[in-house]
Amino acid sequence: MSALVINKLNCFYQENKILKELDLELENNQIVCLLGESGCGKTTLLRAVAGLQTEFTGDISINGRVVNSAKKNLTPEERKVGLIFQDYALFPHLNVFDNVAFSLHEFPKEEKQKRVNEVLALVRLGEYAERFPHQLSGGQQQRIAIARALAYQPDLMLLDEPFSNLDHHVRFQLIDEIRLLLKSRNMSALFVTHSKEEGFAFADKIALMQAGKIVQIDDAQNLYRFPQSKYVADFMGQSNYLPVRVLDNHCYYSELGEINSPNIIKYDKGTELTLLLRPEQLAINLDVNGKGVVEQISYLGPYQQITVSYLAKLYIIKQSTHVGACMQFNEGDKVNMDILCHDFVFFEKEKVS
Repeated sequence: MSALVINKLNCFYQENKILKELDLELENNQIVCLLGESGCGKTTLLRAVAGLQTEFTGDISINGRVVNSAKKNLTPEERKVGLIFQDYALFPHLNVFDNVAFSLHEFPKEEKQKRVNEVLALVRLGEYAERFPHQLSGGQQQRIAIARALAYQPDLMLLDEPFSNLDHHVRFQLIDEIRLLLKSRNMSALFVTHSKEEGFAFADKIALMQAGKIVQIDDAQNLYRFPQSKYVADFMGQSNYLPVRVLDNHCYYSELGEINSPNIIKYDKGTELTLLLRPEQLAINLDVNGKGVVEQISYLGPYQQITVSYLAKLYIIKQSTHVGACMQFNEGDKVNMDILCHDFVFFEKEKVS
């Protein structure tokens, strides 16, 4: 049984259609990240699952229980979901214990005490039960918000950009902790962010959204290596694009010269395509007769980014700065450029914008 099933979800705001025939499924103990640009519908989708969005159609089931359909629309409190927001939403006048216990008002005192102590121990803040939110750091406040959601023992956890207010070091430390915590509790989660790095670190799969639709869902590595469109390719990382033409079953022609394919080419001879080249899939070498010119070099810690003009077209190359692996270049150097061996990704000509 899936933790979450969404079928043909359409959401509206006034006359604008925010979500369009959207389908999504979460497996048990799976974390899925909704990733995309601002306004693509990520938070609207999360609100629809939570029952906070009213103007929508479609079917939503949580742990096999229908929470929304043409005949049913359960309230947020009936859906048994845990909500964690960007701003933590802690009550400033309540101490940590009472903030966590807030959603447990219907429970007997002993059960409430047990659950609160248990989740505070899970987030390693048991000794902070008597403190107030203003006495905690940002990371500690977010742990309290997570403890409050866990105390309710929800069927599904929903997280709306919960780490964006934290500095970089605290953010990724907390991401690791919360991921392990959710996995240890066998809990599924739907997570909204605009940060690729957060999605990579936190989620099992990433659902990349564009204009109210999920355009591709996969793990981070496959989204980066095998994007199904230029939009996905560009969103997941820097891209170079090289026009090529099929010469035969094993070779393409391009402005960089003939390119041997690692696999048998399935396109007809003469077919024009666009080859995706990530910056780390290109290499340059000094050559006084080279057709490329180094235009800019940027040092970025573990690698340097080199911009090369090759036959009046700009290419971005990433080169390791590891001692012994880094070839020294200067702006103005003439170079030749080679394509490193990798699995090719093409976009057909009619799909290129």
